Amino acid sequence: MPSNNVTVRFAALDAPALMLVYGVLRLIDGLDGVRGPGGLAWTAGHLAFLASMVLFGVLTVGLRGLAPPGARSVAAVATGMTLAGVACFLWVIAGDLSAGFRAAAPLPEQLQAAGPLLFALGMLTMLGLMVAARRAPVWSPLVFGAGMVALTLDAGNLPLAALILLAALAPLARPVRRRPGLAYAESRRYV
Repeated sequence: MPSNNVTVRFAALDAPALMLVYGVLRLIDGLDGVRGPGGLAWTAGHLAFLASMVLFGVLTVGLRGLAPPGARSVAAVATGMTLAGVACFLWVIAGDLSAGFRAAAPLPEQLQAAGPLLFALGMLTMLGLMVAARRAPVWSPLVFGAGMVALTLDAGNLPLAALILLAALAPLARPVRRRPGLAYAESRRYV
């Protein structure tokens, strides 16, 4: 497997890790029986989730450049889907953090439903392309899908789902050492 660039390696770990922070802070916020705006855990959690989604967008753009040459159009569509999903998430988070934003620019209900679906399908496609490019193991998209299912079933599963997504994306964070003869063979492939 070829190595991944620094942006991909950084975002692959930090995006799900920040989602985990959000999940844990969400649990802490609800310990008193009340969950909602205004509390430190609630606000910090939403800021962590916002940063997480931004990093998922960065990861997707980074993965697009690593797609196999014959799959560039598929990678472009998958990137667009993922970024549309990320935008929906960011819109909802901004509305949660600011009642003024929510009142001025409410997200239509259809987009609230479509956003997570676009995000999941786009990321699954990108991970499939990384498998095809030998940059991720074949189980990575399957594990990512399991994490998205866990999240969809119940928002209380957020910490577990984040850990599953972290496991799915962790292979992208490893710099892979090349065997000495492999570099020459790969350089000759595109000549």
